[in-house]
Amino acid sequence: MKVTGVLLAGGMGRRMGGVDKGLQLLKGKPLAQWVLERFAPQVDEVLVNANQNLEQYARFGYRVIPDLVGGFAGPLAGLHRGLSEAAHPLVATVPCDSPFLPSDLVARLKAALAGNQADLAVAKTFDQPHPVFCLGRRALKDHLERYLASGGRKIDAWYASLRVVEVPFDDEADAFRNINTPEELDQSARWVGS
Repeated sequence: MKVTGVLLAGGMGRRMGGVDKGLQLLKGKPLAQWVLERFAPQVDEVLVNANQNLEQYARFGYRVIPDLVGGFAGPLAGLHRGLSEAAHPLVATVPCDSPFLPSDLVARLKAALAGNQADLAVAKTFDQPHPVFCLGRRALKDHLERYLASGGRKIDAWYASLRVVEVPFDDEADAFRNINTPEELDQSARWVGS
């Protein structure tokens, strides 16, 4: 079954000082580009969910889709737009601030989704779920739309209403490190090959 991948870059970057996180440079390359280079080979289509700097995101060569829900409503709004636009029956999301994501992320989520007849597969390291690293069925769109229309924004609360399988990535725990602050951006430079 084919997969549409959605890069979530629609946030406000508050902890990064209010700048667009996905466009911050790590060793001279935007964070979003690092993520896309690891993510794109794992999926059959890539969409970029962004709510600002749309032209800059378009330079990565993929279609840019802003949230349909206004007010920087969070990752569920990005997932909702991805489900609305996806060409394929499965939709994977990753955040724009995790340049080390696993190269087998989608394959492992897809195997768990199928093996458990779940609605959604979510990556987990030890006891920590990573809800924005997920793979779900495009058919969830209407369910999510109703949740958002009712004012829901919390990702955990929406997940609680679905059949979710958590997929262990304890063997790749470092791959889920994300970059939220300028300090973390500086520190991450040493993790990246030159």
